Amino acid sequence: MSAPAAPPRVLTVAGSDSGGGAGVQADLKTMLALGVHGMSVITAVTAQNSLGVQGAWELPVEAVRAQYRSVVDDVGVQAVKTGMLASAELVEAVAELLAGVGVPVVVDPVGVSKHGDPLLAASALDSVRTKLLPVATVATPNLDETAQLTGVRVESEDQLRDAATAVLSHGPRWVLIKGGHLPGDAVDLLTDGVEEHWLRAPRYDNRHTHGTGCTLASAIAAQLAKGHSVPEAVAAAKRYVTGAIAAGFALGAGIGPVDHGWDLAPGRRGGV
Repeated sequence: MSAPAAPPRVLTVAGSDSGGGAGVQADLKTMLALGVHGMSVITAVTAQNSLGVQGAWELPVEAVRAQYRSVVDDVGVQAVKTGMLASAELVEAVAELLAGVGVPVVVDPVGVSKHGDPLLAASALDSVRTKLLPVATVATPNLDETAQLTGVRVESEDQLRDAATAVLSHGPRWVLIKGGHLPGDAVDLLTDGVEEHWLRAPRYDNRHTHGTGCTLASAIAAQLAKGHSVPEAVAAAKRYVTGAIAAGFALGAGIGPVDHGWDLAPGRRGGV
């Protein structure tokens, strides 16, 4: 009997979260939940828990390049997601690698943690703008990251379009401006500068939302690897992360994670 065919393969290029709620750990859990094979290039190691980030150590560029080449040259990938890249040197090295990958790339321009801890050097912002965003199929900044990258501050839903235009000027094919920090429903704007897709979801009264951004970007990459269009992939990812937020659970003394397995076992933690 021959072995089953391999599922679509997705690579995350991101930092490790020792607490398991965000970073590479969240990415791989999301990929498993959505039926793709997840692989990783670890860019940094963090000492992190529900209370915040106690320390972070970036890996050498040669270690990042070696991990990437090892996976891509042998196993191959159908989509890539980037997360914490820490420094300008790492941003530029990863952007150079991705420029020739030939598959969808989802860039989550991680700047700070859920607790406000910096995860990207200020000196790296220009490299994100000029090197990383131009290779992105979809960029997924939240409002704080949008302000960091473009100077555009969003305080109401009708300003999301201005923010999207500002991010698109740096070269990604699509941008998803995440409006989760605005009051009211959780509304995001996906656009390529021509098409617009407004995605809305109810806001749940649950503070345990650690890993939301990593999870959403990984879910988009997983759906793109399955062959969905960008609007289809983002809509499906939004549904998945909404369920994960609704089922987020307490862990430790601070902010707990979203539940990446909320849809795997019916009634496990409520789900949606």
